[in-house]
Amino acid sequence: MPEVWHGSATNRIQWLLAAVGAACLALGIELAVDSAYTASPAPLVMSVVGCVAAGLLVLFGTLAFVHVSVRVDRECLEVRCGHIGVPRRRIPLDSVVGADFAPSVTPRHWGGWGYRWRPEQGTAVVVRRGEGVVLQLGDGRTFTVTVDNAEAAVRCIRSRLGLRGGTPTGA
Repeated sequence: MPEVWHGSATNRIQWLLAAVGAACLALGIELAVDSAYTASPAPLVMSVVGCVAAGLLVLFGTLAFVHVSVRVDRECLEVRCGHIGVPRRRIPLDSVVGADFAPSVTPRHWGGWGYRWRPEQGTAVVVRRGEGVVLQLGDGRTFTVTVDNAEAAVRCIRSRLGLRGGTPTGA
């Protein structure tokens, strides 16, 4: 088993949503700079602020979940979202009691893309549909992350934990 296991997943569809956010931002800037509106400034200010706020929210909200990077070393599993690594989740392996391979994690199952929490399911980082890793934590909660080559990640985690079980099973 390697000293450190690395994996990632990418969702190219999110780039389309980021482009929509950038377009809203550009519209807000265009309205602010080149508007010939001469009546009361309130509607113009509200339009500019609305476009800029919506654009920033959509742009940064989608860019944060275009990509996820997973790293497993001897001490922890670390998940970093987006290209700047925020948000980030670090789970010490001594708090993990089990790891399973999930062959089909879907955004619909979790309520959409991104960093998700559902009381009956636990926490998840879902950037695309497909395979993932499901960790059972010592406090009874679960953590799921979509990542390419999830079976290798599960094998690595299980070997670090000293769990037996050969082939990872579906969750």
